Amino acid sequence: MMIAIFNKFRIGLSSIYILLAILTASVTLVSCSKDDELEIQNDFPFEVKVMPVPKDIASGQTVEIRITIQRTGNYSNTQYFLRYFQFDGQGTLRYYDEPPYLPNDLYSLPTEQFRLYYTSASTVSQSFEVWISDNFGNEKQLSFQFNSSD
Repeated sequence: MMIAIFNKFRIGLSSIYILLAILTASVTLVSCSKDDELEIQNDFPFEVKVMPVPKDIASGQTVEIRITIQRTGNYSNTQYFLRYFQFDGQGTLRYYDEPPYLPNDLYSLPTEQFRLYYTSASTVSQSFEVWISDNFGNEKQLSFQFNSSD
């Protein structure tokens, strides 16, 4: 009688071992699926810091605008771009000694720390906005307003 109980218990135990082996194999295969690729983050938001600029400007005067892009992460293939639009007054915006930017055109920024130069061409107050974006769709808007000192 003792042998019969032991044989029943042994048969029940072997089916539990088989079920446990099948379950372990299933979990292993599902977790190692080829569809789950390693995700590498390359889309990092950024902040834009601007040094203070004068409030007043005269016609023909040039103001330097110092800008720094501060990344929250470091992905080497990130590219930054700039575009601007002037909606009050007249003037030109340029990068160092390059030709003036055209409103609403997109320009590549070669560095993350740079200087823009705004030259007034009017005797009224002037306002314009600068958008800095990256190749992942992140964008920051900067607004500038100068009062005429003429």
